Amino acid sequence: MNGNKWYKKEDYWAILIGLGLIVLVTLAFFAGSAGIFKTMAVNIGGWSADLSKLTAILSGSSTGLISLLVFFLIVYAVGVKVMGQSVPKFVGGFIALFLFSVLISTLGANKYIKDWQLETPVLALLVGLIIGNTFKLPDWFHAGLRTELYVKTGIVLMGATLPFTLILQAGPVAILQAAIVSIITFGAIYFSATRLFKLDPRFGATLAAGGSICGVSAAIAIGGACRAEKEHVSVSISMVIIWAVAMIFLLPLWAKLLGLDPGPAGAWIGTSEFADAAGFAAAEAIGDERAVKAFTLMKVIGRDMFVGVWALVVAVLSVTVWENKTRAEAEKIDVAEIWRRFPKFILGFFAASVLVSFVIASLDAKTAAQFSKDAIGPLKTFRGWAFTWTFLSIGFTTRFRELSSFGWRPLAAFAVGVAINVPLGYLLSNLVFVEYWLGIK
Repeated sequence: MNGNKWYKKEDYWAILIGLGLIVLVTLAFFAGSAGIFKTMAVNIGGWSADLSKLTAILSGSSTGLISLLVFFLIVYAVGVKVMGQSVPKFVGGFIALFLFSVLISTLGANKYIKDWQLETPVLALLVGLIIGNTFKLPDWFHAGLRTELYVKTGIVLMGATLPFTLILQAGPVAILQAAIVSIITFGAIYFSATRLFKLDPRFGATLAAGGSICGVSAAIAIGGACRAEKEHVSVSISMVIIWAVAMIFLLPLWAKLLGLDPGPAGAWIGTSEFADAAGFAAAEAIGDERAVKAFTLMKVIGRDMFVGVWALVVAVLSVTVWENKTRAEAEKIDVAEIWRRFPKFILGFFAASVLVSFVIASLDAKTAAQFSKDAIGPLKTFRGWAFTWTFLSIGFTTRFRELSSFGWRPLAAFAVGVAINVPLGYLLSNLVFVEYWLGIK
């Protein structure tokens, strides 16, 4: 029973941590104490071959890095404790993950690495994949790899950097584009899985959800809604990971080769990526904040919000068609299922956007500009660290050998969706709705 309590859910802890940090930074700004968080908001400065300069940079950042580690270690450990998991294991794992993130951020700041267009998120993923597939990592380290918690915290913090007026302006476009993509991609994967490759309908629905809505979270939610087999959910998650990792590298490369503007490029990534964390890595690789904003509007506001709706539809189909339930049993499925399956962290994203927009609107132009620099600036940096922990966690937990053991039919069904989704996303983002995405600032 306790597993159903709100305080046992990562979504709510992501909201508490993200919004709590935004409130603390805002209060500190008005109290004249913003310097505390500015010290924590460490950005590793650029360096090349001069190791003495690197030493000076790291030495000057040591206090901030220690403060950053202690702050997030405490707030995440509290969440882990309340959720009923081992705090000592998490503490050891998170400290190790943090040290890796410092190393990655340091490498990402190197001039020669930057010349290769290896942005920090992509570099984090690569290092994680290499280490995770070369060495057996201890259990205590795995306890610190909380991918969903980190990415959801980052998304809530992202809300603070997106004015609510921008969401109101582009949100409807994102939702409309997401509706088109979700329906077409879901249908393509589901019908190819069940008709062409003769997979179980519940397996097909779980695959389709992972490829059309919000990746791993959708596969878990829809798999639960239709009572899919555990193996079905695992294989669907594997499909999401395979294609999401591939798209981290392919979508930014194609966008740059095609000379796309950051806004449409970010929208295309938001339409065609399969997981939030991977999508942020791809959007960051564009190297422009507009791409990240467009991606967030398209993926987080647009596609992710459909998980609750699809969960309800699939639950009804499962009990009325696939499981041959009686009418009385089928009627037990009600609209409350939408709320149970809705990704709650999105509410934190909206709340953060509304809160910061309200604060800025209440200030004069000069103070608002200072607030953006002293408060929003550190929040962007904290968001960057959360995403770095996310990408490292994905890399450390992805096993290529395990992903090759499920046969070719699920892969083929998912590939049909990819073959439709990617060109459709390009068409919608760069032709049909291009004017909206070009207006992202």
